[in-house]
Amino acid sequence: MPIKTPYLESGKFDLAAYDRLLELQIANGVDGVIVGGTTGEGQLMSWDEHIMLIAHTVNCFGDQIRVVGNTGSNSTREAVHATEQGFAVGMDAALQINPYYGKTSTTGLLTHFKAVLDEGPGIIYNVPGRTGQDIPDDIILSLKDHANMLGVKECTGNPRIEGYTSRGMACWSGNDDEAHAARHSHGATGVISVTSNLVPGAFSRLMETRDDALAAKLDALIAWLFAEPNPIGVNTALMMCGLAKPVFRLPYVPLSRAQREEGAKLLEAVREHLPGVEAIRVMEDDEFKIMAKF
Repeated sequence: MPIKTPYLESGKFDLAAYDRLLELQIANGVDGVIVGGTTGEGQLMSWDEHIMLIAHTVNCFGDQIRVVGNTGSNSTREAVHATEQGFAVGMDAALQINPYYGKTSTTGLLTHFKAVLDEGPGIIYNVPGRTGQDIPDDIILSLKDHANMLGVKECTGNPRIEGYTSRGMACWSGNDDEAHAARHSHGATGVISVTSNLVPGAFSRLMETRDDALAAKLDALIAWLFAEPNPIGVNTALMMCGLAKPVFRLPYVPLSRAQREEGAKLLEAVREHLPGVEAIRVMEDDEFKIMAKF
């Protein structure tokens, strides 16, 4: 799961809150953690912060959970260097995205991925809604036999996932709303789930056992969490649940008061699946601290 990075009022990392979130994930059956992913706001971190958080996670939890560092970049040079550093501090694997914004040719994509996979075990992350460029099937399949290719985090839907899994490629769903079906009907290994930050036990159960009723019960909450670009929803929810201080690094801002009121009802509806939560609060706008400098 891609862990949220909570902040102190200074805007620096709140490592005590981070550790508590990870303890709740581990206690509720989560097998692996993505450090500094989109949900963890790696895009808002310096590389020093990024590698420090990977090292902290390995040192504190590496004997209990698999640690995957998001060390991808649109610059191959940066991705290779960050991946090298991540393995130096003990991460188990890297999450590698395709070069975004500037994009590249298919030959460039293949060469980029070979360069980062040469550094150590990696999961390729395909999320064209964020990168602006899909990774074609033939690129993924041509990497299948690379010694360090672990599989794909796929966000383009379950038919694509089944196309990979039917050909022996490990695949994790990147879409919480499709993950239950991905696992039980399309061969997915599991899910890299944003919603697990809140309901880790429920998502662990959904990956282990087919449970259509539980999946349906979470549908409304998942839709609410993704009503605005991730991680806005999960950030706001964790703050409403008292699991993170109400501090945002811009450009992220909290959900509106009306959205929070709706979310409080949805969170209450799944209260039995929210570990570590003592109270759910709508919160007032002035309780949130929004930081441009940190």
